[in-house]
Amino acid sequence: MSLVNLFKQGWHKMPDVVGSSFLALIGAAFGTVGVLNYYAKDGDNRRYKLDYTVYRDDDPRCKTIKQ
Repeated sequence: MSLVNLFKQGWHKMPDVVGSSFLALIGAAFGTVGVLNYYAKDGDNRRYKLDYTVYRDDDPRCKTIKQ
């Protein structure tokens, strides 16, 4: 039995489970892409924070701090 036939049979017998599983896979893919973009664009380096943070000169995060 191929994967397509298995999907068709599952869709006819229990469409709510197959549909929600499909949407969950799409959501997981979008979430993964969003997290990867967040870290690629240095998302933890917020420009406006509520607390002050003091960094030492030898801290590697000093290179990525926005001016």
